[in-house]
Amino acid sequence: MTQSAAAQDDAGEDAPQALTDGFHLLIDALKLNEINTIYNVPGIPITDLGRYAQAQGMRVISFRHEQHAGYAASVAGYLTKKPGVCMTVSAPGFMNGLTALANATTNCWPMILISGSSEREIVDLAQGDYEEMDQLAMARPFCKAAYRLTYAADIGIAVARAIRSAVSGRPGGVYLDIPGAMLGQTMDAIKGAQSLVKVIDPAPRQTPAPGAIARAIAVMKEAKRPLIVIGKGAAYDQSDDVVRELVEKSGYPFLPMSMAKGLLPDTHPQCAAAARSMALKDSDVVVMLGARINWLLSHGKGKQWGEPGGKKFIQIDINAEEMDSNVEIAAPLVGDVGSCARALIDAMENEGIAPPKEWLDQVHTKASVNMEKMASRLQNNSTPMDYHAALGVLKQVINEQPETILVNEGANTLDLARSIINVHKPRHRIDVGTWGVMGIGMGAAIAASIETGKRVLAVEGDSAFGFCGMEVETICRYNLPICVVVFNNNGIYRGDGENWGGGCDPATTSFVPDARYDMMMEAFGGVGAWVKTPDELRQAVNAALTSGKPTLVNAAIDPAAGKESGNIGNLNPQSVVAQARYPQARK
Repeated sequence: MTQSAAAQDDAGEDAPQALTDGFHLLIDALKLNEINTIYNVPGIPITDLGRYAQAQGMRVISFRHEQHAGYAASVAGYLTKKPGVCMTVSAPGFMNGLTALANATTNCWPMILISGSSEREIVDLAQGDYEEMDQLAMARPFCKAAYRLTYAADIGIAVARAIRSAVSGRPGGVYLDIPGAMLGQTMDAIKGAQSLVKVIDPAPRQTPAPGAIARAIAVMKEAKRPLIVIGKGAAYDQSDDVVRELVEKSGYPFLPMSMAKGLLPDTHPQCAAAARSMALKDSDVVVMLGARINWLLSHGKGKQWGEPGGKKFIQIDINAEEMDSNVEIAAPLVGDVGSCARALIDAMENEGIAPPKEWLDQVHTKASVNMEKMASRLQNNSTPMDYHAALGVLKQVINEQPETILVNEGANTLDLARSIINVHKPRHRIDVGTWGVMGIGMGAAIAASIETGKRVLAVEGDSAFGFCGMEVETICRYNLPICVVVFNNNGIYRGDGENWGGGCDPATTSFVPDARYDMMMEAFGGVGAWVKTPDELRQAVNAALTSGKPTLVNAAIDPAAGKESGNIGNLNPQSVVAQARYPQARK
């Protein structure tokens, strides 16, 4: 080696090595696992993290409130089968996001909540740090898993564990705690890249046991009045063709739960949605396909289900603990929806499984009668509009533009829309889900638009819109093709409430009469419309979906339309004292 070469070699040993840090390792770990969108609200200590992510080619959608960023992330997880990521600041921001995380876990949607936090040594001694809170401990009861990062070198493993936890088995929410100091930690860039983990097969298919399939076939062969109930778990699984093959090969009538609408079109000849009450009550064998027997189905008990003990259930669920949670399951099938459905299809061959014609005729006749009764109500031109007149218009809009994704929340607005508006495509209806949470609308609409690129129609009760309405600014800021329709009846449930005490304050369920929600959208540069007739509603919504411009249609609904608590008024406890004391309570 020459003297010159030796000098160059010595200089190379002393040259500074390229560095990376916690900020960029976290971004690189997400991108390595094909997570390219973050829903967030900027602030200490994650403001720069969002900036750097955007600079590195990620899409960062900034909301006005963390709860709605979280709802968006959870819906992104539902639509893509990859965990949606919500990023928040510490303490209050974390707690706002925690509601959405719990909702994701309840709905079985994969989501990762990443929150900045205070330093552990200060939190553990309760020394009063900025927004001090033991966030990891608070998150654990509300999610599938919770992890805290202390060292930047562990980011790769932490992100991998979070992804696998979120999507494996029954999906759900995961919390990832990132103390601010960790983000600034540096390490050698090459070693940092080597520390990242690409998750391999995080949610493998789980096939059911052959004996379980044989048991289910035996129950199906006995059925005289069979029924399939399809839940949003089947929609999430994205085994659309297999589910359709199972339904059509069996010949069974099917009932879609609200977010399973469109997995098979609501206009499918086997759809029994219009005969729901009769089908549930009179069926003798019920196949639960990615649906849970929870409060949404009266826990499988009571008058909705007919005579006690008169039914046998076949349940498909990826979680064995779900079986027998409310009623006895005669044939549990533990596995993913697609694998279980395929196994049933194969086992049905030459078994003579088919529903009796008498049962099919009974379901079809009841559905036809109910649809005929509904048809005239949907075509009325009342002014002010009632719910049926307005929803009749929106039903026609979706029929004509079936690629439009429908987002729906409210009380009466939700209950009536899910039974009136047909959905024709899988995962084209998003609503309040298992918990019935109000305020999901704008976050869900934004995620649906971002993740699919499709136009979105968000149908909101005025009360539900009040929880999330400020996010119309987010819709305008990102110029998303979302049309929001607010059913404005001037109050919660109804807009004609009265103050039972006779004072000057408005009733507890009343809003400002004829509030101009449309002007909110106009204030941020979108299009607003104030409509009072079905024709005006049709014109405004069609114009919005054609233009793709952010639009809010403020639809005046009769304040006397609707009923207390919508279809779940039975959940309201009753006061014997009130019946005697307040005449209004007896109405």
